[in-house]
Amino acid sequence: MKILGISGSPIKDSNTDRALKIVLESTSLKSEFIKLSDYTIGPCDACLACIKTNRCIKKDDGVMLAEKTYKADAVIIAGFTPYSSLDSRTKTYMERLYPLRHRHGLMADKPGAAIITSAIPHGQEGMLPAAEIGIQAIKNFMIEEGMKFIGGVSLLGNVPCVRCGQDGQCQMSSLKMLHGPDATPESVGINDFENDPQKVAELQQLGEAIMNSLY
Repeated sequence: MKILGISGSPIKDSNTDRALKIVLESTSLKSEFIKLSDYTIGPCDACLACIKTNRCIKKDDGVMLAEKTYKADAVIIAGFTPYSSLDSRTKTYMERLYPLRHRHGLMADKPGAAIITSAIPHGQEGMLPAAEIGIQAIKNFMIEEGMKFIGGVSLLGNVPCVRCGQDGQCQMSSLKMLHGPDATPESVGINDFENDPQKVAELQQLGEAIMNSLY
């Protein structure tokens, strides 16, 4: 058995990356971690040239990633939510799995799960429920491919403003939008999900659920 973990986060050793690795480790099975920012992958062109071969004709890393996904026994997709929706790398990766669908449904019955990191706190007044939107996007993809959606975990992440270097003075800062007009990088700080034992437990339980779904 082999589990494939896909991270759409471009940040080195991000909350998204670390959370995904916990789930992979918790499956107790052989796994592979893939960071999409390490690869070149363009969106699906909807040309339908893949119908007979189940293989995309584009000359980039999307073909290799689709092959790895097809060969994996389960897939965990981890993304984040810029502008309150699923990030473009993660969405592009899912689109490029479209060739696996034609005629045979090559992803059908494969267990899958989602991890989403969002800087918008749960229940934030006046804001979209970005984490839920992100998880639902991955879940919808898996349902359409006939996969078995095992579950999803959402985590509180960080906005780029905490590392911007402008000392929180920018009036367009998401820190002010989310935490009030007096918010600064120092007052908000960097959120690490490992400081929340409940979230760590949820990630471990998700890994165990994926493992159990394969036996």
